[in-house]
Amino acid sequence: MKSLNDTCGRKVYTETGEYFGDIEEAFVQNNKIYGWKIKSTTNSILSKMMSGAKGVIVPQPLIKAIGDIVLISKAAIPSIDEAQEQKE
Repeated sequence: MKSLNDTCGRKVYTETGEYFGDIEEAFVQNNKIYGWKIKSTTNSILSKMMSGAKGVIVPQPLIKAIGDIVLISKAAIPSIDEAQEQKE
């Protein structure tokens, strides 16, 4: 990648290959990335689990790889219990 801006709009997938959302922005402090804002999209697992959610922030340590797509750890996926609490 040539710059951090190249990551915006990239598709994000889980380790198991499920579509999670799109990178919206990176959070940088002292020239170090500490998190990524991932936007919920129509066909994403995120929108199915947390309807009405606009997105989530994923800490940098849960990002497995960045290339043509972004891979995230399973730990970044909200649990079903957390999704139920969000709906209530």
